[in-house]
Amino acid sequence: MAGLHATLRPASSSSSVSSTSSHSRLLLFLSVLLISLATFAFLIQWRGGLPDPITRWPHENDPLGFLAMDLAGPGRSSSSSDACADVLGQSGVASFTYYRNWNFSFGPGSGSKKGPKICITTSTSAGLEQTLPWIYYHKVLGITNFFMFVERKAASKNVSKVLEFIPGVKVIYRTRELEEEQAKSRIWNESWLANFFYKPCNYELFVKQTLNMEMAIVMAREAGMDWIIHLDTDELIYPAGTSHYSVQQLLSEVPEDVDMVVFPNYESSIERDDIKEPFSEVSMFKKNFDHLNKETYFGSYKEATRGNPNYFMTYGNGKSAARIEENLRPNGAHRWHNYMKEPKEIKFEEAAVLHYTYSKFSDLTSRRDRCGCKPTQEDVKRCFMLDFDRNAFIIASTASEAEMHQWYHERVIWTDTALKQKLLKLGILTRIYAPMVIIQGLRESGIFTNVVVSAWSEDTKEKSLSSTKSNNSSGNIGTKGISSRRFGYKESQTTIRKVLNFAGNGSYAIPPQSPPNMDDMHLHTIRKGGEGTELLIDLFHGNPLASCSRGFSQ
Repeated sequence: MAGLHATLRPASSSSSVSSTSSHSRLLLFLSVLLISLATFAFLIQWRGGLPDPITRWPHENDPLGFLAMDLAGPGRSSSSSDACADVLGQSGVASFTYYRNWNFSFGPGSGSKKGPKICITTSTSAGLEQTLPWIYYHKVLGITNFFMFVERKAASKNVSKVLEFIPGVKVIYRTRELEEEQAKSRIWNESWLANFFYKPCNYELFVKQTLNMEMAIVMAREAGMDWIIHLDTDELIYPAGTSHYSVQQLLSEVPEDVDMVVFPNYESSIERDDIKEPFSEVSMFKKNFDHLNKETYFGSYKEATRGNPNYFMTYGNGKSAARIEENLRPNGAHRWHNYMKEPKEIKFEEAAVLHYTYSKFSDLTSRRDRCGCKPTQEDVKRCFMLDFDRNAFIIASTASEAEMHQWYHERVIWTDTALKQKLLKLGILTRIYAPMVIIQGLRESGIFTNVVVSAWSEDTKEKSLSSTKSNNSSGNIGTKGISSRRFGYKESQTTIRKVLNFAGNGSYAIPPQSPPNMDDMHLHTIRKGGEGTELLIDLFHGNPLASCSRGFSQ
């Protein structure tokens, strides 16, 4: 036995040494493997060190004063991503590492099918600090084309040069030729917009927007668009209820027999008086009546208005999208119509338009400076359609700077924390962060800086052709490329009378309207039998609206 134990002991010792050596080799192999994988991951994510354009752009020579505002934001990235460049309409210019893993499949269901082609038309005088985030945010949502009717600051060379450079953006200037062409519009011979003719300020703007929308319909049809939306550049679409945060998905799910769909608007509710970039700094909004139950709305109406004339400071009847169809026409800035039929219209139950109104203190004086009306209770009625706008104009025209700030704090800024928490709990106020996150991500990607630099670099390369381009650019179409025939300006009197007879049947232009007030409490819900269907009174049109499939209300 002793001999046996003596024989086995050396074998056991040798086995232990062999096992330790094997473990050491395994640990070494795993360590090398981990280091290799980490190195590989670093290499495939690194795209090279392109310098940030803002560091090589001499601010003293910056013709816009735009880059000096540091709109690229802190922590901006200089790396590029080809996958996302296509989504935002920029090839080889933009960098979007922030969205590298985002799902941009805009079609219904999976991303295998193409969604509808959607365009936005707008009339604006805003600068790049507002229009660039507005354009690229909507590109992320799947909007492909923009028809921008520009004047004042937006029409200046420094701004329009950049807008024209962006793929999918068509810039239309308010030239004499444009005004002469619009003066021939059939609209002037029809009754549905007549109540707004030959009045100053907001009424004049309303007519101008409508005429621009009429032209945009023709451009949209020629560009092969399926849907058209009219938005201002202080408004963002909020496609709630979609899995891909996509307007394309939203509109692809609209029933085929529906001609138009309404986005109820939410109104910004600011909490400070030093906001510079509302799209990136405002997260609280007041919900539309259409997205609240009646008891909650009227039960908290007084607290929600805070002494203002109405629940919303400005309009409350939303904005709409229309299918590009024959005989489509605008029906004011908020709706569309059709010359030859009564269009079928529904409302989104979740999606909305976010309206950033009076979100900056300077909005008070800018509205005052655009209007030459007298600051009296009688005269402002000629100039403004909504009570809050009238009051704001009088304050901005007559009060001192200190008085203006006090009025702004009392009427616009939400400083009462307890009231905010109460209304947030009730659902009247809501927090929406998606636009803020998207636009901040766009800033950090360097897209805004890159498009400005690229536009001016392109201009330098083609300086010898600049005078020709300024006169003949496809962006500056004026109206020379659009025949009056296509707008119906030269139609026979018989056809015009036929259309007038049809269109005169209660289809007058819908102006900006305030939400319902306490005097409307008598309008009630009439419940019908059959699967809980409700017949609601349309407070803006006086028409019954019946609820239909998920996500929509008729």
